[in-house]
Amino acid sequence: MTGRQDQALYPPLPATTTGLRGRCPRCGEGRLFSGLLGLAPRCQACGLDFDFSDAGDGPAVFVIMIVGFIVVGLALFVEFSYGPPFWVHALLWVPLILGLSIGLLRPLKGLLIAQQYLHRAGPGQIEGT
Repeated sequence: MTGRQDQALYPPLPATTTGLRGRCPRCGEGRLFSGLLGLAPRCQACGLDFDFSDAGDGPAVFVIMIVGFIVVGLALFVEFSYGPPFWVHALLWVPLILGLSIGLLRPLKGLLIAQQYLHRAGPGQIEGT
């Protein structure tokens, strides 16, 4: 059952809470992910099939923008305030980039999938064809 054809009697849940927590966008109980970023085939609690979801590169783009803004701002501040050698920058920013990227990717992917379900997003169709 796809998000567009979903006729189950569940109250609409906020996409922010279900998506960021990695829960089913329909019932809010079952897990959305089966691994770090792999989607489960369906919800364990309500049986919603997650075939409707296609987050694509959206979460990665948001992560790049958010992490880039944070790290570049901090790196410029540290460089102009203290002028440390290059190895200090590498020691500071590489772990921060990796931690933020890995930490943000899953919640943002869940958020985009929950938004797709909530708004019944699907592939584009041209009328009259």
